[in-house]
Amino acid sequence: MLRNTTTVILAGGKGTRLEPLTLDRAKPAVPFGGNYRIIDFVMSNAINSGLRRLLVLTQYKALSLDRHINLGWRQYFCAELGEFLDVVPPQQRIDEQWYQGTADAVYQNIFVIEKDRPEYVVILAGDHIYKMNYQSMIDYHREMEADLTVGALTVDRESAKQFGVIQADEDNRIRGFQEKPAEPQTLPGEDNRCFASMGIYVFTARFLFEQLCRDATEPDSQHDFGKNIIPSIIDSHRVFAFPFRDENRKRQAYWRDVGTIDAYYEANMDLIDVDPLLNLYDEDWPIRTLQPNLPPPKFVFGSDGDPDRCGIAVDSTVCPGTIISGGKVKRSLISSHVRINSYASVEESILFQGVNIGRHARVRRAIIDKDVCIPADMEIGYDLELDRRRGFTVSSNGIVVISRNDSLNHPEDGLRVDPPSRILR
Repeated sequence: MLRNTTTVILAGGKGTRLEPLTLDRAKPAVPFGGNYRIIDFVMSNAINSGLRRLLVLTQYKALSLDRHINLGWRQYFCAELGEFLDVVPPQQRIDEQWYQGTADAVYQNIFVIEKDRPEYVVILAGDHIYKMNYQSMIDYHREMEADLTVGALTVDRESAKQFGVIQADEDNRIRGFQEKPAEPQTLPGEDNRCFASMGIYVFTARFLFEQLCRDATEPDSQHDFGKNIIPSIIDSHRVFAFPFRDENRKRQAYWRDVGTIDAYYEANMDLIDVDPLLNLYDEDWPIRTLQPNLPPPKFVFGSDGDPDRCGIAVDSTVCPGTIISGGKVKRSLISSHVRINSYASVEESILFQGVNIGRHARVRRAIIDKDVCIPADMEIGYDLELDRRRGFTVSSNGIVVISRNDSLNHPEDGLRVDPPSRILR
């Protein structure tokens, strides 16, 4: 364990672009890959890196996230060894406002961080999918005698417009930084590649506290690391970029921002390829999560002589507690406690926990939120205009999203079904 390091995970993101999946939960709490939540990846990285002094800063609709962490993560920390995992909601100890930016979120919790007297503070975003050993970044920070080290990866020029763009010299010392520029500066000798901030920071603790206090007094500051803190210190202090070192052990580095419905859908679909880009089966770098005590998945009605009533799943992930009862699943991610009834069909879709697909229903290229019941004979994803008229969200790439708040009472379908429960689970 890195006893001189405190890790702060920023997990208060509203995730507006991921609506309606974020209407009742914070973005880091959105389910991913069947079994997981988005935040499980950064927290697994932290534990696998030997970081066991964690503060998770929440803000927006945090009940689901708080419950997930309390039930699934506290078992990995031992207070007697100086380890802790604290979920910290906004306390307004310094300011009566909500967090105004990433730097302000840390500043408003400065006393919580300072009381453990860390030598280094690692700051992480809780809403990205990747594998990384943060200890190697901390070692690099020490080696370079840096005040701040910024995790960085190479992205194409168009994607760079959504990042902080770094200009670094041959020693990786940062000489320029622009947050989400309209015209990103490319790498030397490259026409379409940029060096981008991952939102991962290693600070020398005392330096961090000084900069946060200074920034808090700036009336025109947005109190954000990318917009304010980093640009204000690169000329006067030792600020370095740390190139992303992927622990995924694949041909290409894997890092995903799942901030939109289409990006989220594609990242999930990556997992069902024969050789998925993201390796969830690596025992040397496990991704942990809450694992409820559930029976194994069950597939029934394959031997009654009716070829159309056969419980099967191909090229899919099926989680515990699920019963595929005479339905067919193809290229989909099926979470726990799902039931797919006879003659139903699910293709290229993501079903969250507790979903029930009625008899003869057909679902294609859809994301269905927790506890939603799709009525018998209903079709989702086959007529996008009809889905829009029903009030469902349809992404720019044609992915239909049904949230727990959507009504499935549609007279034009001849269906009368009560809306699903809004209980947070």
